[in-house]
Amino acid sequence: MDDRKTQRILIVDDSVDNLQVLMGLLKDDYKIIAATSGAKALQLARQDPAPDLILLDVMMPEMDGYEVCRRLKADELTSGIPVIFVTALGGVDDEYRGFEVGAVDYLTKPVIPKLARARIKNHLELKTYRDQLDREVVRRTKQLKLLQSVMIESLGTLAEYRDPETGGHIKRTQNYVKALAAHLQNNERFADQLSDEYIDLLYHSAPLHDIGKVGITDSILLKPGKLTDEEFGEMQKHAQFGSDVLCKAEIILGDDSFIRLAKEIALTHQEKWDGSGYPNGLSGSHIPLSGRLMALADVYDALISKRVYKPPFTHEKAVQTIKNESGSHFDPDIVDAFLVIESTFRNIALQYADFDEEREALGGGMKGDSSTGTGINRILLVEDNDINLEVMRTQLTHMGFDVDTAAHGQEAMELYGRASFDLVLTDLDMPVMNGYELVKSIRAQDSETPVVAITASDFDLSWEQAKSLGFHGYLLKPFDESRLLQLLNKLSAAQL
Repeated sequence: MDDRKTQRILIVDDSVDNLQVLMGLLKDDYKIIAATSGAKALQLARQDPAPDLILLDVMMPEMDGYEVCRRLKADELTSGIPVIFVTALGGVDDEYRGFEVGAVDYLTKPVIPKLARARIKNHLELKTYRDQLDREVVRRTKQLKLLQSVMIESLGTLAEYRDPETGGHIKRTQNYVKALAAHLQNNERFADQLSDEYIDLLYHSAPLHDIGKVGITDSILLKPGKLTDEEFGEMQKHAQFGSDVLCKAEIILGDDSFIRLAKEIALTHQEKWDGSGYPNGLSGSHIPLSGRLMALADVYDALISKRVYKPPFTHEKAVQTIKNESGSHFDPDIVDAFLVIESTFRNIALQYADFDEEREALGGGMKGDSSTGTGINRILLVEDNDINLEVMRTQLTHMGFDVDTAAHGQEAMELYGRASFDLVLTDLDMPVMNGYELVKSIRAQDSETPVVAITASDFDLSWEQAKSLGFHGYLLKPFDESRLLQLLNKLSAAQL
């Protein structure tokens, strides 16, 4: 089917006569948009849907075509749009300069209609093919990541089947690690290592931390009482077993695969900050960061979980135990991060709890009570970072709120137009439509629904700035639940 009628061409020329010539040449086959300046062209190129091709004059006042093309190629949103220069300049140096800034072709004025149509048609076909190829790469990449995640969880679950009391252990620990790592991104000691890509890899590799338990005999692994020194020595081997198993997989998949990090976690998550852990007695920063993060996550989960030899600890007792082990078992900076977001750990534990006793110890019987009396039930959460989105969604869900999520402002506005929300929580820096544009769009329709900015730093926004922009306030992420409730109560009181 000929899809030219759906393809959009942006024509840029400061001469209205030249614009009319090109529009007359192409309007029967394509959707045409036009601009008479470079600044307007840049604005139109960023619109959704974006142009499929740009015909760009070179000699224009204020901003010439070369500069327009350079800016288009420097912008992630517009860099993939092919640009054809249409100009009276026909020298070799002029053409070379055009190709150097990113143009795909050159048409000289006066334009020869037959030649122009053919070149435009060819470049649009190339773009269509490239877009299809890009979509296929994205689809295959998602499919591969899904397959990888399923295989990792399956292998991790294999270890859990040996211990029937820890069904939610994988989900809990990988989410604890993700929450810790996301918070530590703001710590200069860890910021360089904890990229979003690393945290995602950490999250998906974490389920394999106890894979080595498949090598431990049932008489030890399932023993209801305390292990003897000899039995504990055998149990300690699970870290090395896990590393050995994953090392064989790494040989096949390569040392840049996700297996490298999984192997690192399996081997080092039982090491201790003071060097008293196993299997190699590593200490301090000689323990890989992945192992240090998992060490705290693993211990917290063991404390709040029910075992045949002990009841679940309360969340408060688990927190105090970890606090007491700062500098001995755990990296002090990681403990400090844990103490800031300990309510997030509790929420994750509640979401994936295995037994009613665990929920009761965590305070799960109070789920939903925290939102009672605020008048706020349904929340729209807008955040483009998948890690932060999941952490905050988990917090809000286990505070008893009904949560819808969006990855950017435009998606949020689509949801906002279809449903009624008691509160909108939005990040500020997002693609497509940021938080400032989102609150402006909401305020154009509705002056009453509370919209609260969520930021990573107190320096991003002040209360005065937030209110002047249309927000009802701001919160730091991940949420401090007590501050969130204070704000909600304040908003509720203001609406009475």
